[in-house]
Amino acid sequence: MSRDYYEILEIEKSASAAELKKAYRRLAVEHHPDRNQGSKEAEEKFKDLAEAYNVLSDPQKRQMYDRFGKEGLRGAGFSPGFSSVDDILSNFGNIFDDLFGFGFGGRRTRTRSGPRRGADLRYDLEISFNEAVLGAERELELAHSVRCETCNGSGMAPGTSRKACTRCDGTGQFMQSQGFFTIATSCPTCRGEGSLIETPCQDCSGSGRQEKQSTVAITIPAGVDDGTRMRLSGEGEAGDRGGPNGDLYVFLHVIPDERFVRNGQDLHLEVEIDFVQAVLGTTLEVPLIDGQREIDIQAGTQPGDTITLRGHGVPNLRGYGKGDLIVHPIVLIPKKISAEQDDLLRQYAELRDLEVRKKKKGIFGRRK
Repeated sequence: MSRDYYEILEIEKSASAAELKKAYRRLAVEHHPDRNQGSKEAEEKFKDLAEAYNVLSDPQKRQMYDRFGKEGLRGAGFSPGFSSVDDILSNFGNIFDDLFGFGFGGRRTRTRSGPRRGADLRYDLEISFNEAVLGAERELELAHSVRCETCNGSGMAPGTSRKACTRCDGTGQFMQSQGFFTIATSCPTCRGEGSLIETPCQDCSGSGRQEKQSTVAITIPAGVDDGTRMRLSGEGEAGDRGGPNGDLYVFLHVIPDERFVRNGQDLHLEVEIDFVQAVLGTTLEVPLIDGQREIDIQAGTQPGDTITLRGHGVPNLRGYGKGDLIVHPIVLIPKKISAEQDDLLRQYAELRDLEVRKKKKGIFGRRK
């Protein structure tokens, strides 16, 4: 799909969440496959609408899409598209019930009773400036659900099996045709599963999952920045009925450094020098992100001049070299000087033929 998401949903970029939902409701009803039997065009349009709504209804995805477009979403690991109508209904969960008040046909019956993927988790991790630039190894302590080892996630006691729900004949739903649609009401006995557990697993009480404290080791690559998101596949919540685990998303928060300021891959560092050092030149030892180095301050250095140390900045996340360290000499002008320093500066001013303020007289009005 190459068209703009806002164009697909026929809304303005400034549309509110309520306006977005209303537009999707109208267009999804119009192009739903149950209403357009055999129309490949309607099915593709329905998929496009779902993809657009999937992105724009999520504030984080919408903000990223507005700034960087679809390439930005793909670069951040988002996969907003859907392979089929069943995939849409499965991934959106109850969104169609929320929008329309009823389900669409028997499609959902096939997806509810099967394995379901676990929920994703978010972890906010604070790291130092040096860890962000140089990379680090960290361990995260997580409290999350894992697959029950006793029943392997089935929820059933070992050696037992599920039985078909007699109330809905194993379908999980009561079906009733109404107009263009088939209204699907979840079975209250099996809660839409189509089957029941006769003998629940004692260790997980039939849920198939157990709460556990886990330690997850992560490698922070060199060059990450504040707000970088890392995805750890399969480290989220356990899936339902043997489904795959969700993912763990680690959001990095970098503590600012007192010495360096980062701008992209470059680092900026301010060093203070006396005005005499700026005039005559000097050698200074300055900090690097991983050590120290001597630099030459050239005679006649002016305020605003910079010294660039190539390759001493931040590594590129994709391995394309490093940025630079840019040193900014800050020329200090003393507010107070001794009488001897005053005399020397006046001699310098006289040699340069400079007009300066006359020396102050003593307290009795006589020059001492």
